[in-house]
Amino acid sequence: MQALDALRTSVRRAVRSTRSYFCTSRHNLSCRQACSTSTASALSATHSAAVLPNKLMPVASSRSLKTAARICLCAALFLGALMLSSCMSSSSESADSNTLTVGFDASYPPYGFMGQDGTYQGFDLDLAREVAKRTGMTFKAAPIDWDTKDVALNSGMINCIWNGFTKEGRENLYTFSEPYMMNAQVVVVRSDSPIKELSDLSKKAVLTQVESAADKILKTPASSNGRAELASQFSRLDTVADYNAAFLQLESGVVDAVACDMSIAAYQLAQSKTSYRILDEKLSSEHYAVAFAKGNTALAQKVTDTLREMYKDGTVKKLCDNYASYGLRYDGWVLK
Repeated sequence: MQALDALRTSVRRAVRSTRSYFCTSRHNLSCRQACSTSTASALSATHSAAVLPNKLMPVASSRSLKTAARICLCAALFLGALMLSSCMSSSSESADSNTLTVGFDASYPPYGFMGQDGTYQGFDLDLAREVAKRTGMTFKAAPIDWDTKDVALNSGMINCIWNGFTKEGRENLYTFSEPYMMNAQVVVVRSDSPIKELSDLSKKAVLTQVESAADKILKTPASSNGRAELASQFSRLDTVADYNAAFLQLESGVVDAVACDMSIAAYQLAQSKTSYRILDEKLSSEHYAVAFAKGNTALAQKVTDTLREMYKDGTVKKLCDNYASYGLRYDGWVLK
């Protein structure tokens, strides 16, 4: 077992080095997709390097990205062989039934992020920590690579996705708690941008996070309540690994707009009141809920009941107030 742990540690270090090359590049998706899904456990550790926008690394050069791709592929193959040899039989690799192992994106403030003291923080993590305490469970924060979240959940590495996660359009993929927070998908532009409404996005470059609700909305036709027709008018619709990178590109003028959750937009405006502006017209309205593996209704109900209890005794309001400076508003809470 010690040898196995040492091998895993080596792979995690390799993948963490890879992320340092391209976590802020809008070209990183092709490299990340080259990594097989067997790297999910190692990639989850890479979000420990996530930081707030003012500490983002510069975009990597194409030569660095090629090097990073080779490192990532080697790490993926190495971990794949490792996982095959262990057959994933170790119970320590799966989420314990008495542990609330929360999968989250560590670059998604105010819901989940790494604080300046090096600890994982966020509104959703605080909610989950309190739920675990009240239900006699052990709380564990598990930062994950967002586009491998389903692998992490279905393999048992985590037992829920709790990170400003939109329920609408995903009802058939997960068992959800009842919705707890109202949200919307919006478009953010620079303060000095001539873009005033969604129709002004014609021939403009728009950026969003890969596998995000905004990404899904902009690729779904109107017949299914999406905005693909709007996106077809853009000069291009690109995706990046996280919204820190997206807003860095918006600020530098690489793109004209960012499509994101209202909560993310509110956070960015709270941190830089004069840099950005949210368009009045929304892409969609929706709700956040906690996602569990299909069929895990018992844990979903336990979380729902505890959140409702936390609302009634005032705990939810206190937690909302703690993140008011991040743009989070108590009047968005809907589970009562």
